[in-house]
Amino acid sequence: MYKQRTLRSSDPEIYRLIQSETKRQDNGLEMIPSENHSSIAVREALGSVFTDKYSEGYPHKRYYGGNEFVDEVETLTIERAKKLFGVEHVNVQPYSGSPANQAVYFALLEAGDAVMGQNLTAGGHLTHGWKVNFSGRTYRSVQYNVKPDGYIDFAEVRKLALEHRPKLIWCGATAYPRELDFGEFGKIADEVGAYLAADISHIAGLVAGGVHKSPVPYVHIVTTTTHKTLRGSRGAMIMVTKKGLEKDLELPSKIDKAVFPGLQGGPHDHQTAAIAVALGEALRPEFSKYAHQIVKNSRALASSLTENGMKLVTGGSDNHLLLIDLTQFGKGKGLFGQLALDTAGITTNKNTIPFDPSSPFYPSGIRLGTPALTTRGMKEKEMAQVGKMIARALKVACIHEMPDDKEGREAAIAKAKEAIGSNPELKKIRKDVLALCKKFPLHKNKRP
Repeated sequence: MYKQRTLRSSDPEIYRLIQSETKRQDNGLEMIPSENHSSIAVREALGSVFTDKYSEGYPHKRYYGGNEFVDEVETLTIERAKKLFGVEHVNVQPYSGSPANQAVYFALLEAGDAVMGQNLTAGGHLTHGWKVNFSGRTYRSVQYNVKPDGYIDFAEVRKLALEHRPKLIWCGATAYPRELDFGEFGKIADEVGAYLAADISHIAGLVAGGVHKSPVPYVHIVTTTTHKTLRGSRGAMIMVTKKGLEKDLELPSKIDKAVFPGLQGGPHDHQTAAIAVALGEALRPEFSKYAHQIVKNSRALASSLTENGMKLVTGGSDNHLLLIDLTQFGKGKGLFGQLALDTAGITTNKNTIPFDPSSPFYPSGIRLGTPALTTRGMKEKEMAQVGKMIARALKVACIHEMPDDKEGREAAIAKAKEAIGSNPELKKIRKDVLALCKKFPLHKNKRP
């Protein structure tokens, strides 16, 4: 008989690492905009017995037996997603966001077909046609950009669409701090006869909460991850809209066949159950309040950063995300900024900015957001404090210079790491961060 033991007794090394990560999250500010803190209920579903089941196929059309309860879970997840987003068809089986987007390509395009997406260096996503990704290597990728003010250049989008006649156009981004004009994208896609897919992975929770315009009336397909502003487990969904059905009645079956058997095998049923829980939470009135607070916090943080001498791409934010432009201090300062903020207990990520004078490996920006801090209960008052702390840390970081040559960069980074790790100002900020975290405890109900 298989002896059941708790994680603590069965694998103390992994147990220790989980406790260490819990402590790190408790005592720091998680500000990567693609991260959030899921509920105990979501994590409980994710760790349920559904992890033991195999269920290739779709509800009531499985290749394995014993799926009566899996069918109920997947059906419930689909119905909740349809209700939350107002769509006609939903596939909840993609393992994550990139495979979901890959399934859209697989359903609609042949190798070599033209596709349009936002340039990665202008805030777009890897899977929207970037040159090193499958989407840029398999298809004829046309990339649109932003204007000098950081906003999407719709004149260029239309010009490129008319010139290249793409079969698929992507809208949606990973580092774009403004509300997306889905209506304008819709007009351009209709003009050239293209499918329009909105990747709302970053803003799904804001759309669900009614604080960001929904893409559903304007696009044919919506893809999203489920763990960012939606605050669920790590997974993804592909949704077909009414407009999508009007363009192509076979679109739902094309999507489903692309996911399985086209690209994936059995779905992760425990993941589906956890997504269902998150969607159920998002359907409650309090989630809308949460989504609105994310944006209020983002704007308050933007104001604080600006008041404390930081420059922001587009000058602010309409959503959950901000992009700090460090070029006023020199080029390639993003890595130093990330290291300094890490030392201070503030987790962010270095990121390219539009027209970055440096490379993606040593970019000139910092990407950060407010979803996780909002989950902890922080509001505008706390954002003012956080903005000051971030500005203080970045000013410490930006005294370091990033050389152009490889050998010089390695030596400069090593020297900066040592200096940043022992900097007294950053240690002071770390104490301030810890004091703030204690006021907004994250894991209140710790279990052995």
